Amino acid sequence: MGIKLYEVDEKYVDFLLPYAPHLFMNKKPGQHNTRKYIGVILIVNGLEYFAPLSSFKPKHKTMKPGVDFLKIGTYAVINLNNMFPVPKGHYTYVDIRSIRDLQYRKLVESEYRIIRSMQDKILKNAKEVYKHKCENENKTALAKRCNDFKALEKICVQYNK
Repeated sequence: MGIKLYEVDEKYVDFLLPYAPHLFMNKKPGQHNTRKYIGVILIVNGLEYFAPLSSFKPKHKTMKPGVDFLKIGTYAVINLNNMFPVPKGHYTYVDIRSIRDLQYRKLVESEYRIIRSMQDKILKNAKEVYKHKCENENKTALAKRCNDFKALEKICVQYNK
């Protein structure tokens, strides 16, 4: 089965915010639209982890890809250090064909083609980032950039209770 795009439930992201300083807020004061959390679901440590896509920004042009930072062409990036566990039922499949905004649909289609071509690398890197954080806590620059995966796993399990 190939990698697919999903959107995470806003309420779950809001619930995680106090525990995950690297997550972006869904809606900032004065902002009209909420931020859509679209990304990929990866199995890491036996749990479903969500790795969000972020828009490609000018600063990304000069940044070198790394174990936790993957460029999706010049369309988007995946920061695996920002991945987080998500409980079943709190994400939905993104059906690209149903996206009404044609320009946005073409963008998502382009991103998805590239993501599919690098799905093995995304998963391999996600597992490497997870392992590095768990083994090094906050002792390295990479570990300091990461969400606290073990703490978020405990929070994730509590969400449905």
